[in-house]
Amino acid sequence: MEKGVLYVVATPIGNLEDITYRAVRILREADLIAAEDTRRTRILTEAYGIKTPITSLHEHNEAKKASFLIEKLRRGSTIAYCCDAGTPGVSDPGTMTVRRVVEAGLRVVPLPGPSALITALSASGVGEGAFVFLAFLPSHPSRRREALRTLRDERRTLIFYESPRRLAACLHDCLSILGNRHVVVARELTKIHEEFMRGSLEEVCALVGGRTIKGEVTVIVAGGEGKGREIREEDIRRRLRELAAEGVVSRRELVRQVARETGIPRSLVYRLALEGDFP
Repeated sequence: MEKGVLYVVATPIGNLEDITYRAVRILREADLIAAEDTRRTRILTEAYGIKTPITSLHEHNEAKKASFLIEKLRRGSTIAYCCDAGTPGVSDPGTMTVRRVVEAGLRVVPLPGPSALITALSASGVGEGAFVFLAFLPSHPSRRREALRTLRDERRTLIFYESPRRLAACLHDCLSILGNRHVVVARELTKIHEEFMRGSLEEVCALVGGRTIKGEVTVIVAGGEGKGREIREEDIRRRLRELAAEGVVSRRELVRQVARETGIPRSLVYRLALEGDFP
């Protein structure tokens, strides 16, 4: 093993067997393992009889800990970095550390391996190549809807992670803003309770709405088809019906809310509200 090198090690996202021979060897031979969560990483190292010392490196201490690791690398130590699960730096800590190690003129070696977004995409049946990875959408509802509005005309497949607590609301926003596209929700990948929910956004919203969702969630939404105005008018009518069913009785308020959520001109929303005989 080469000395003074930072190895970026991808680790299993669930099933502990999903690790490469090389990753096990590097974790075993390294002088130090830097881990996002030492407790999670110890489960892995104990499973493979790895005795290498472990230190924490997470989003709250990364700036300070990176300096500590760089000094050890300069002295010839070999360090392996791994996040809780999957590939470091992909919606996980590690990017700052790698950047600072490179800026210090030291070597970084990546070890390929599991990634939830690629694992989910491979079994989704959605898209035929290009995709856009969005990490986590904003947790605040209005900012999430604003982000989705910028993606309305995106033809590439959309992939993002979501909290199980926010999943139902997020899918509802996708339906209202992106239209009734095909979606795959992948939950607990490679684990005992692995599950794929597939169908239109309307269908999957219905599936998710009546359940308590747990575990890690990856969402894959088909790209837009370029139908533009036709799709948007259908979405506007759907959202008007939903808000009316939720108790919004003023036509002015219906139009205001839908125009704000979708970014469609109020004049168009108002015309569709009149055609649908909304209050």
